[in-house]
Amino acid sequence: MPQSAEKILDHEKLFCEPEYQQLFANKKAGFEFKPDPEKITQTIEWTKGWDYREKNFAREALVINPAKACQPLGAVFVAVGFAKTLPFVHGSQGCVAYYRSHFSRHFKEPTSAVSSSMTEDAAVFGGMNNMIEGLANSYRLYQPEMIAVSTTCMAEVIGDDLDSFIKNAKEKGSIPEDFDVPFAHTPAFVGSHITGYDNALLGVLQYFWEGKAGRQAALSRLPDESINFIGGFDGFVVGNIPVICKIFEAFGADYRIVCDPSDAWNTPADGEFRMYDGGTTKAEIDAALNAKATISFQEYCTEKTAKYLAGKGQEVVALNYPIGVGGTDRFLSEISRLTGKPVPAELIRQRGQLVDAITDSQAHLHGKRYALYGDPDQVLGMTAFLLELGAEPVHILSTNGNEAWADKVQALLDASPFGKDCHVYPKKDLWHLRSLLFTEPVDFLIGNSQGKFLERDCAVPLVRLGFPIFDRHHLHRFPTWGYEGGLRVLVDLLEEHFEALDASTMEQGISFDLVR
Repeated sequence: MPQSAEKILDHEKLFCEPEYQQLFANKKAGFEFKPDPEKITQTIEWTKGWDYREKNFAREALVINPAKACQPLGAVFVAVGFAKTLPFVHGSQGCVAYYRSHFSRHFKEPTSAVSSSMTEDAAVFGGMNNMIEGLANSYRLYQPEMIAVSTTCMAEVIGDDLDSFIKNAKEKGSIPEDFDVPFAHTPAFVGSHITGYDNALLGVLQYFWEGKAGRQAALSRLPDESINFIGGFDGFVVGNIPVICKIFEAFGADYRIVCDPSDAWNTPADGEFRMYDGGTTKAEIDAALNAKATISFQEYCTEKTAKYLAGKGQEVVALNYPIGVGGTDRFLSEISRLTGKPVPAELIRQRGQLVDAITDSQAHLHGKRYALYGDPDQVLGMTAFLLELGAEPVHILSTNGNEAWADKVQALLDASPFGKDCHVYPKKDLWHLRSLLFTEPVDFLIGNSQGKFLERDCAVPLVRLGFPIFDRHHLHRFPTWGYEGGLRVLVDLLEEHFEALDASTMEQGISFDLVR
């Protein structure tokens, strides 16, 4: 074989070696039993046309490659955001392995989470014994200060009651009576990861504010001048949260981040393993009840939580993933209004620097056609930024976006001359997007790593923004929020544009210029 200790080949070169090519040929001939190649080619070509697009969009019962994940993934995200908290998923080991690997592959950091290891017997008789043993093991082995419990499909289908299970575990001595175990039901067969984020965050706040599952009296709100900030489910949280902190600190605001996993997914390599790092403390959770207002950067990711906060007497400011000038302007205006302080000079300077960068480069992106997909708040924010640049967000798709979200995006398009021929597609998947890309081509695609197959099939360059990003490293370390984040996203758009331009000019032999 060509691989040896003296001759190490990267996998893409290794698999081109004759031995592997013969292996693939034998497998294809002996096991795949494909139809006639000409028939395959004809079918593929048919799927690129309008006739297939109409049939594709007419389907109702089938979802193909949705641009979303399941609820428990969002619940684990929330748990990681609280100090010394262990995510505990009531379900099978395979489910929690998926959540751990998803986060670890995106953030390039280990993500600690455990499961109750439910198997066939628990599916029939219920998972209480698994919960009792699992909580005991988790408490003793990993020494958390809090365990945040969520559920998977199996536990929800059989109707396991988390509240009673946790109380039974305490009665049997698995964990101390006063140990904090907030919980949320997060059935994976409905909603998406942003629904799970919302349910889990609401579960944590309700647990602490409403008397810790009946163990003590509910907290009384004593209003103060502080501001809560909720970032929502954000794949760029490592880069974004420091930017948000700098903005609040520039105002001199009394603020707290509610659910902050930015340190946990950005630990240093200094010889010390940190199972828990950073995060919102219990004292901060209690104090968050007293805030005069809560700012959420993801309206559609925190719908239930926002309603709960408003019911507690807080003002809720719901924004949509502010990228670029206009979105950041709205965020700063709200902080200025809530604090009664003017926007600091350093932030005004940052704004001017972003506007200057856009002015330098806008001519390259003006009129370029984009397709984008992802979570509703992120896609809405990205749409607004593209319109600021004079680009055209032709296809805007969100599998977990609803009709209200679509109406809001449409209003944004209607308010801009660059939104004239652009369309919104709520509840559609990436196979729908494939039809759109073939029948109404665009210049660029914006989304997570799942889009690389569309990039290959439809020959549309992909700008990687979203979650998860598996096939590129460290993009999550850079911000997308605020004026700083807007500059970073602008650079990403320009980089992909210039790469595509150079590739095109190399093929044509014309305009392969040094200066762009």
